[in-house]
This record gives sequence, structure tokens and C-alpha cells, in this order.
Amino acid sequence: MDSLITAAARALAQGDLIGVLNRVALREDPPALALRGIAMAQLGELERAKLLLKTAARGFGQKERVARARCVVAEAEIALVSRDLGWPEAALETARGTLAAHGDTVNAAHARHLAARRLLLVGRLEEAEQMLWAHEPSHLPPALRAAYELTTAGLAIRRIKTGQARAAFVRAQEAAREAGHPALTAEVQHASRVLRTPAARLIAGGEARLVLLEEVEALLASGDLVIDACRHVVRRTGTVISLATRPILFALARLLGEGWPDDVPREALLLGAFRAKETDDSHRARLRVEMGRLRSELRELAEVRATKRGFLLVPREARRLVVLAPPADEPNAATLALLHDGEAWSSSALSIALGASPRTVQRSLEQLAAAGKAQSFGRGPARRWVAPQGPGFPTTLLLPGPLPGRLG
Repeated sequence: MDSLITAAARALAQGDLIGVLNRVALREDPPALALRGIAMAQLGELERAKLLLKTAARGFGQKERVARARCVVAEAEIALVSRDLGWPEAALETARGTLAAHGDTVNAAHARHLAARRLLLVGRLEEAEQMLWAHEPSHLPPALRAAYELTTAGLAIRRIKTGQARAAFVRAQEAAREAGHPALTAEVQHASRVLRTPAARLIAGGEARLVLLEEVEALLASGDLVIDACRHVVRRTGTVISLATRPILFALARLLGEGWPDDVPREALLLGAFRAKETDDSHRARLRVEMGRLRSELRELAEVRATKRGFLLVPREARRLVVLAPPADEPNAATLALLHDGEAWSSSALSIALGASPRTVQRSLEQLAAAGKAQSFGRGPARRWVAPQGPGFPTTLLLPGPLPGRLG
């Protein structure tokens, strides 16, 4: 490797992107193209970066397997940043194996970290955790260690473990400072704001207030019966009953929770759950049927009682019942939450992350765009969606992945 390539690589490691381009901008050899591609990616020119890296990978011969593998890892990182979740996972795993076999432990660790970040993004928390724990972070260079700790913090946030998340953010900040990388330091500071941003709305006894993630964690461990409208589950400590696929039942449970400790009139339940403005005997019969189903689903945690004017939800062992709702009720909250992570998403990537059909996601995006809450750029396969910058929308409880506990 010649001196200019060495100097450019050193500048890249220090975050000096202009220094990289000054050294290799006019060169067309594969190492220079690869370095330019990585620098362009960090400057936000993702399409140009992908082209440069593909050209560099083709330029490396069959014997230069490590260099080709490094280009694949760089392509995978660009795909992750541009939310191209359809990018082949197998290619990254093959590249990681090649790097590990040839002693490039740092880039192999980076490849594993990228795989963990993708798993975290699509809600496969157990797999992401196993991927993270496969290597010891203390042996990583500072910049990669900071990225590792950010992913660790993200995993802790999804699991609603604020103490672990806070400690990971502190370690990430220290590593970023050690790396002397201003952009990375800013990223850590921005990511850590999630712990200071309201994560949900707590509704209890007819009153509502915004709560931080730390308060949510305390609530879930308190023994209270929680009707969680962020995840569509009903839970008490370690027992979790999912109603995510039973929207009518969850709507009824939420209405009963918001009315607790009083009962809720039948007319209010019919209007809120069935959208029935005018009711007849058929509506009331259906309400009785659905209440019977809800009684069966929640029998372990609560009793559903009929009263003269409606129905009442009575916790079995919990001292109180509360509802945990998104900070602002939004029919497309999950889609909006992902858009507010600051990256540009394709509709196909949103479909993968949310586990929803492409048509459902497209309809959600169109509704958000009509309301001025989402905007797109590009056309065809290159079309991407973002949320306009403004007051932060808390994503903590809305990103893919179930709450901890047993699903019933």
C-alpha cells in the first residue's frame, strides 16, 4: 500500500473526510475508489458511494479476498443507513467469515456489529443480543467501540432497561471522545436524548400525564395492571397477554382501563370500539360476545363484570389499573415512529421492519403525507420517506419488538 493510500486511510479513521478526498480524489485504482466510497458515504452521498464501492470490489482480483470483503462490509453499512433492509444478509456473513479467517478482526467485528444493528432494527432482539455478545468490546478501536455501545444502548431501550441504556451511552460518549471523532460524538449525544424525551402517556384515574422511559420501567415492575396501547398488550409484571391481533378486544380493554375505577357505559364502548353512532340489538349482542371473549383472554389478570349501565374491569391482584398510551394518539404511529429515527426509509424497508404488507405501509405513508407528517423524495425504487424535522416524536415504545415477558 503506497503512502497516499496509507495517509488517506489514517485520515478516514480520524473522521477527516476532506483529507481523504484530497489524497485520492483523482485516483481510479481499487484502494482509492474504496476509500473515496467510504468517505462519500459519510458525507451523505450514498448512491455515489455505492457505485464507487462496487467498482472497487470488481477491481480487486480474486486473490484479494480481504479487500473485496471490506468493500462488501462498507456496502452493507450503506444499505443499513439508507434503510435498504432487503440487502442480502448472507453476503455480509460471508464477508465477515473471510475477514475473520484472514486475521482482520476489526473489520470482522464491524461486520458482526452491522448485522446486530439490522436485527435490532427489525425487532429480532434475541438474535441481536447474541450477535453483540459474540465479541469483547474492550478490544475494539474507539470509534467501533462507540458504535457497539450505541447498539447496546438501543437494545437496552427496546427492552426498557434504562440503567443499562444510560451506562452504555456513557461508555459510547467516552469512546467517541477517545476516537476524536466529532460526528460520532454528536451522534451519541443525539441518541442519548431518548432517555430525556417523554416515551408515553400514563392514564390513571381519569388523569393523563407524560412519562419518561425510566418511569415506564418502574411502572412495569410495580405490579400494577397495565393496558399498554403502545404494544397492544395487557400485562402485570412478568405476565403478558398480547391482543395485537385482536384490535376490537384491545379497544374494549383500553376503554375499560381509561374508565377505571368506574364502569363504562355500553354506548361509549360501542362508539369507541365499533364506531357505532346509532346502536340496535345486534350491536349490543355483538358487544356481549366480544366482552365474553375479552373475559376469557384476561381471566388470568382481571375480571370483566357486567353492570347496570355497562362493564367494569377489575384487576385480580394488582392494586390499580393504568393505561400506557403513545404520547400523542396517531393512527399511523408505528410508521411515524420509524420515520423519526432520522434516516430515509423505503416503503419496502418499512414493510420489513413493521411486519406489515407493502400496501398497508403505502397507505399509511400516503395518509401521513396528506397530514404533512411525512414527505418523500426520489422516484420508483429510489423513493425514500422521511419525517419533517420538528418536535421529537418518541419512538421508544413503538419500534419493532415485543415488551419483555411471557406472551400469552
